Amino acid sequence: MVGFFIRWLVNTLALIIVVNIVPGISAGEWQTVAVAALVLGFLNAFLRPLIILFTLPLHVMSLGLFTLVTNGLMLYAVSKIVEGFYVAGFWSAFWGALFFSVISFVLNFFIDPQGKVSVHVYQRQSRYPGGDEHVIDVEGKSKDEPKDRRNILDL
Repeated sequence: MVGFFIRWLVNTLALIIVVNIVPGISAGEWQTVAVAALVLGFLNAFLRPLIILFTLPLHVMSLGLFTLVTNGLMLYAVSKIVEGFYVAGFWSAFWGALFFSVISFVLNFFIDPQGKVSVHVYQRQSRYPGGDEHVIDVEGKSKDEPKDRRNILDL
């Protein structure tokens, strides 16, 4: 349940950024944006899959780009449902949904399903025996070659 509220907060923050960036999208107060983010989340959870199912041939023919139109329609529908949240037209909704998707993805990338902030650090395994990562292999020779063959680049 905590994860839901944190994601709602993140999506509200993303929608506040979209309201300030995209011309043609406006909201009276931050509470209106919070309600709009909640309604957008419910529409995306319940109505959007049905719309994608019914427009599946368009999604396939456009290689998934029609999803951007679907997202714009969802944002435009939110403007018709939530009083005080205004979207001027389709293109404002299209660009607003695109920016919302990108910003929301970036912000939600660091939050796991339980609502905890997590940073993933990946460490590369060494390909060389002994774990020496600072080997420059210019000629493609192995470390086990005899030392009598010296090169200009050998140190």
